[in-house]
Amino acid sequence: MGSRQEQYSGTRDVSAAHQFDVAQLEDYMLSHVDNFDGPLTVKQFKGGQSNPTYLLESPSGRYVMRRKPPGKLLKSAHAVDREFKVISALHAADFPVPRPHVLCKDEEIVGTMFFIMEFVAGRIFWELDLPDSDPEERSAIYDNLGETIAQLHNFDHEKIGLGDYGKPGNYFARQISRWSKQYYASEITKLDNMDKLINWLPENIPVDESAAVVHGDFRLDNLVVHSTEPRIIAVLDWELSTIGHPLGDFTYHLMAWQTPEIGIGSSGLLGKDLSALGIPSEDEYVAAYCERTNRAGGIHDRDFYSAYNFFRIAAILQGIAGRVRDGTAASAHAERAGKAVPALVDMAWSYAQKAGAE
Repeated sequence: MGSRQEQYSGTRDVSAAHQFDVAQLEDYMLSHVDNFDGPLTVKQFKGGQSNPTYLLESPSGRYVMRRKPPGKLLKSAHAVDREFKVISALHAADFPVPRPHVLCKDEEIVGTMFFIMEFVAGRIFWELDLPDSDPEERSAIYDNLGETIAQLHNFDHEKIGLGDYGKPGNYFARQISRWSKQYYASEITKLDNMDKLINWLPENIPVDESAAVVHGDFRLDNLVVHSTEPRIIAVLDWELSTIGHPLGDFTYHLMAWQTPEIGIGSSGLLGKDLSALGIPSEDEYVAAYCERTNRAGGIHDRDFYSAYNFFRIAAILQGIAGRVRDGTAASAHAERAGKAVPALVDMAWSYAQKAGAE
């Protein structure tokens, strides 16, 4: 099978389900992308299960196109126009995101709505323990990782032009409702613990109405690291971003430290000798985040947040499994997603039990 790094890195020929008229896109770019020059060649990135993502190469440079997948889609999913809006605002605020070029809502060009941004060259790490790095580099990358998510959560979303990007307040209630509905819309096998979570979570939300720009899927393989320096130069994949609760976003990111081997994604950092690797422990990482975001006293109710996040990722992966069933999934690896759902649901329920669920 090869390593996760080999499976997901690089590009491949465009799959039959995601092909489009390249000449038509080239004509569009000639009139809508500054300094663009053809001819255009197109490849599809191997990673990215949700919105098909393409590498566009031409004499004037390399670009990336993200588009809605064709076919039957879940309501509110694949909102590439929202992605374009958030990276436009964050790019203007000097946050590390690719430079946005153009959003096209005309579905006649490639068959669905899409946007084009710059291609950011660098390294994408698909293995959380960074096997090809030394402890010093791992330590520096993880430190910059924590600094980057703290920078995101420290923005005043209204001041950077994202005041209307989401509804502040009742974030967890709305998210739990949304993912519960999407889970049931994609449900294939009945899971008792999922039913229990969907009943327990809304009744046990901590009282804390913080609001910030949240990425929604902040993890190492959604970041581009500089090719030679331990520095993040682009945060990718903003499809799940909104104005939400920073602790929901940050504790989702903490799943990197909590996830065992479940047959999808990297195996997580659980059980690894982090000190020898040069990677901070979960508690050390939390303490650094709290210091950077002026959150005195640390993070309370961590077991609730962990239960919520394992529930949420289970619902997201169930949605991917549903798209496999419906024939609209964008990744060759999407089928494995559904097989991980029961283990994630059990993890979520175990955290809920630690938080007092019966």
